[in-house]
Amino acid sequence: MISTLLVANRGEIACRIFRTCGELGIRTVAVHSDADQNALHARVADTAVRLPGAAPADTYLRGDLIVKAALAAGADAVHPGYGFLSENADFARAVLDAGLVWIGPPPEAIEAMASKTRAKELMGLAPLDAARVTEADLPVLVKAAAGGGGRGMRIVRRLADLPDALESARAEAASAFGDGEVFTEPYIEHGRHVEVQILADTHGTVRTLGTRDCSLQRRHQKVIEEAPAPGLTDRLAGELDTLAVRAARAVSYVGAGTVEFLIADGRAHFLEMNTRLQVEHPVTEAVFGLDLVAEQIRVAEGHPLPADPPRPRGHAVEARLYAEDPAHGWAPQTGTLHRLAVPDGIRLDTGYTDGDGIGVHYDPMLAKLVAHAPTRAEAIRKLAGALERAQLHGPVTNRDLLVRSLRHAEFADARMDTGFYDRHLTELTEPAPDPYAHPSPTTALDGVAARPPLVALAAALADAHGRSRFAGWRNLPSQPQVKRYEMAGREHEVHYRHTRHGLTADGVRVVHADTHRVVLDVDGVQRGFDVTRYGDEVHVNATRLTALPRFPDPTAQLAPGSLLAPMPGTVVRIAEGLAEGAAVTAGQPLIWIEAMKMQHQITAPATGTLSALHARPGQQVEPGMLLAVVQET
Repeated sequence: MISTLLVANRGEIACRIFRTCGELGIRTVAVHSDADQNALHARVADTAVRLPGAAPADTYLRGDLIVKAALAAGADAVHPGYGFLSENADFARAVLDAGLVWIGPPPEAIEAMASKTRAKELMGLAPLDAARVTEADLPVLVKAAAGGGGRGMRIVRRLADLPDALESARAEAASAFGDGEVFTEPYIEHGRHVEVQILADTHGTVRTLGTRDCSLQRRHQKVIEEAPAPGLTDRLAGELDTLAVRAARAVSYVGAGTVEFLIADGRAHFLEMNTRLQVEHPVTEAVFGLDLVAEQIRVAEGHPLPADPPRPRGHAVEARLYAEDPAHGWAPQTGTLHRLAVPDGIRLDTGYTDGDGIGVHYDPMLAKLVAHAPTRAEAIRKLAGALERAQLHGPVTNRDLLVRSLRHAEFADARMDTGFYDRHLTELTEPAPDPYAHPSPTTALDGVAARPPLVALAAALADAHGRSRFAGWRNLPSQPQVKRYEMAGREHEVHYRHTRHGLTADGVRVVHADTHRVVLDVDGVQRGFDVTRYGDEVHVNATRLTALPRFPDPTAQLAPGSLLAPMPGTVVRIAEGLAEGAAVTAGQPLIWIEAMKMQHQITAPATGTLSALHARPGQQVEPGMLLAVVQET
């Protein structure tokens, strides 16, 4: 029996595994980098061990340090979580060679399937030879042979872009997984990403636990997942089950794993087998009423799977909440997570708690929210509503994208495919209209100024309440008080007045206003707003605003064509031959920044001349730092 288990990972998956261990009475050991010294997973474990020496981004790739930590802490088992070393056969062998229990498949199975190139060969498929790709093969997908999560993946639609795609994919894969091997395969447009959960024991039983649909992906990263995959015919579902069992038996698989397919034209195309737990495993747990981590541990202890397989019940949907800003190119966000709370009845898997800092070294995912209900429509409605009501106080997130995606007709009708965001991202990220805006498009012409969003007005009134009742008041009518806010990349100006009777705003009756609660009446309809402020960061219900100075700082003006760092990170590459005075074209990649294990391109905003280049490879940059200037011709 396992008594003490070390998780060779961090963040939400480490916390999730620790939760199951606590329920089973197993003591827990966390490992952490210096950057994660006060991270939640290090705090909730019974024991925490610092991994010395390595840079924060590489710490969890040091298998030798992790094995030493397990032995030093008295652990008798190691769970790899997902990502990092979870599909590294050498790490699995090192754990077993140290006399520890490995919570995962045999190293030989990992070796056979963890490399996507070898897995395809095992399934009778073969990747394309990148050196022989022609125009006729396009589009193609460059993909990391190890790992997942969208890292090391590039779609190539022009042959001239293939060399750069290979180079950047290799660098990203090496940084994320410690393995820079990539391969090339045909890219199938408009397919559905469907996977099968498998569970196998050491007694010869291989069991499938239904399907999951993971078609909603942005930059090859899954955003929303659900179980079971909707709309599959019985024939196709049976074929997926058969292929998944065949893949598992081909490598004598043991433990939990996932076999992934792309469904197009009613046919299943094998993608890969992930020899680990998947990020989206909670939807399967919700539908089948089981704990996959507990099953992994029981299998590792030698127990057979129960004779009677669990039966599915209802539908589950999961949304991944990321700290990223759609108004600024989806740049990962850092800062303090002041508050994270979701309504009752929603499963929340996270590696953060109130007051935690979000750094630059790791994945920007904050949490996973999971809703389970008797039907798909009810689960979708439940999750969308919970996201709207969740308290997310801190950096900008993709919350609005998640809510709108869940409510999009194409998703609601289960007509989505992997091109969903290619078609709909622009409409899904446009600023939402204020539900209480003047209905007539001619109101400005009629002399009535269009109202600013009510959330901005509520923020201003809550702030004003904290000041003197008579601040700005005059015996004679005077100019209104003015506040400026940035919201979703746009600025809004709010006007209000202090009067003998309290705060007033044109066209809106202020029913109540204090520093934390504002109630406004518009045309007889009252709406309440909860307001929380952290310096210039203001949260009004589900909306995040930034208070701006009334007058812009004249010293903050930048030269036209200035390229600023959109996020904290490291400059990892400068375009070959790029120097001051060089001619550049609009959209040309100039600088690559790595942040949170992903590479982000900084491109020329216009065709012209590079008049200044301040960025250097290896340089640490902060948001807003000037990298280069392009003078438009």
